[in-house]
Amino acid sequence: MPELMTPSQAALDLLHEFEQGPQGGMSSVPYRDFAGHQTIGWGHRILPNERFSHPITAAQADELLRSDLERFAAGVYSWVTAPITQSMFDALVCFAFNVGLGALKGSTLLRLLNQHWYAAAAQQFERWDKATDQKTGKKVSLAGLKRRRLAERRLFERDGFQP
Repeated sequence: MPELMTPSQAALDLLHEFEQGPQGGMSSVPYRDFAGHQTIGWGHRILPNERFSHPITAAQADELLRSDLERFAAGVYSWVTAPITQSMFDALVCFAFNVGLGALKGSTLLRLLNQHWYAAAAQQFERWDKATDQKTGKKVSLAGLKRRRLAERRLFERDGFQP
């Protein structure tokens, strides 16, 4: 990539839509996500050294999200070698935020993208619609993940494939 990109408002909007707490919207108090992780705000995974004894504000939740995204943006920036648009970058950051940097790094999506096979890479998003059920330990397809992957793919394709 020629220049250092940062997540745009489109990435924040997508994450605000899909990283909601159990009551919908931003969660001002900690909760356990589907995978069992302690989470707060807009999908911020609470670290062992973090304590949230009081509800957080929307501004604090947004700051946590922006801070979290720096790490995911750096991963995308370092592993993507093909030219990409801002919307492709945003989609990849949102995807990595949800599945993890290791999953992105080892993905067919990234391999195809780095071979400049943009349309084939875009088709890979929807393969990532499963999560491990904490009760059974089995992978299950989730409607919410299907919707999220479609939204990420649409964002990835938004500007076309001519970066």
